Amino acid sequence: MASDPVAIVRAQIATRVSEIRSSGSRISPLDLHARLDAIRQLAVDHGLGALESLARTSARIALLPGNRIAMQSCLAHVEDALDSHSPGDGNAILAALAVRLH
Repeated sequence: MASDPVAIVRAQIATRVSEIRSSGSRISPLDLHARLDAIRQLAVDHGLGALESLARTSARIALLPGNRIAMQSCLAHVEDALDSHSPGDGNAILAALAVRLH
């Protein structure tokens, strides 16, 4: 299982998301943006389109006022993005995020 590339990427992403969650309000918006952009780059490198879209959108949201509450919604969809199997999943996840944020 450790040699499975997808399992390795999932573990790396889970670690990064856990670090973001554990940082809570101590993390600056710019640092949060950088961490989410690193997740986005990891998704790009491994062909995880839905996660890339979610991380890109989340990184932008990180710079907006009220980002602490919005980040909870963004991070709640990471698992869905990792489990996506079709190109349309990314749009569905972003639509679900938009509904949660409004």
